[in-house]
Amino acid sequence: AFGVVADVQYADADDGYDFSGCRRRYYRQSLSLLRNAVRAWAAERPPLSFVLQLGDSIDGLNARRGEAEGALAQVLEVLRGLPVPVHHAWGNHELYNFSRARLVRSGLGSRPAGASAGPPARDCRACHCHAYHFSPAPPFRVVLLDAYDLSTLGREPDSPRYKESLRLLREKNPNDNLNDPRGLQEPQFVEFNGGFSQAQLDWFDEVLKLSDENQEKVVVTGHLPIHPDASDRASLAWNYQDALSVIHSHQCVVCFLAGHMHDGGYCLDSHGVHHLTLEGVIETPPESDAFGTIYVYEDKMILKGRGRISDRVMPF
Repeated sequence: AFGVVADVQYADADDGYDFSGCRRRYYRQSLSLLRNAVRAWAAERPPLSFVLQLGDSIDGLNARRGEAEGALAQVLEVLRGLPVPVHHAWGNHELYNFSRARLVRSGLGSRPAGASAGPPARDCRACHCHAYHFSPAPPFRVVLLDAYDLSTLGREPDSPRYKESLRLLREKNPNDNLNDPRGLQEPQFVEFNGGFSQAQLDWFDEVLKLSDENQEKVVVTGHLPIHPDASDRASLAWNYQDALSVIHSHQCVVCFLAGHMHDGGYCLDSHGVHHLTLEGVIETPPESDAFGTIYVYEDKMILKGRGRISDRVMPF
């Protein structure tokens, strides 16, 4: 079994609202809800194998207030209450607060010593692609993807990857505000989303090829959803179709877990892959909760949700 949580977006700030001004965000309270999750996970018997934190652990507000380091320290301190490893996806809010180089050295650089790292460094030495895979127990594997590998966020403006990402974004999004999806044929091409480089997709394909050969069951995770039926169109990864086609060219993937869209979402796709987008902690009222535990069996996974997250049986 393993724990899942998404979009904590903690900041030591009074409640606010989302970009549209109509959805309440409980910045300070989100840390208490994370504490609730840690308390429940730590009490699980038998103990969990690991926890997946699906990105946006602290809010972008912290960057403007000069409180990024302090906010992250508080979140990591709460997570230290867990007796098991925590694997962190990187979301847009991590990249509003920190450069990639800093994230690698922070507590969010969660690649374990024995895990196989993402695409080779020769592709791009300073890219710091945060993708890796690990097997908590055979025949089960988890692949963590970096959904902001292509992105203008957290990159130096003079770097090739930044320039390539900005060119792609401007090509698809003529709006003055690059975070505005209005009028776009492909509304996912906004700056708060990102995409997967070809190097990462090739690496992902190789990982799944091996998992096919070893008859493994694979759970894939990343901050951004990759299926339109488990997300709104403005929250998808830029090149979500490319990631989907890699998954669909293999037998082994049973589930894709994402965050980013705070309402949550779910679908079972045409290839029998479950796409689960977790409700965000940040928009969860203080009297509720937003975390889950996933129990893995030979033929299914069962999500036991708390608060806003509903229970779900996912057969495979």
